Amino acid sequence: MQHVLIIHEVKSYPAWKIIFDEAADIRKVAGEISYQLLRFDTDANHIVHFSEWSSLENARRFFESPELVAIRIKAGVKAPDFIYLQELERGIL
Repeated sequence: MQHVLIIHEVKSYPAWKIIFDEAADIRKVAGEISYQLLRFDTDANHIVHFSEWSSLENARRFFESPELVAIRIKAGVKAPDFIYLQELERGIL
């Protein structure tokens, strides 16, 4: 499986979440399969978006697209870090 880990600060989580939800269809069409949202325990505006993708190429194309850059600006995202990951192993204990 291919995953993307995005760590970013937002101006306002509630405002960001509205735009994130509005982009669900374009994320799905681009190849996002599933996602988790997490936040720093000491800062509700530091968000971690961990998602599974059909391919890392699709994820890169989506996250680096001019359309998504405009969406991030509208959502109040500050300097996101994108980490593209390939799964090595999964387990349940």
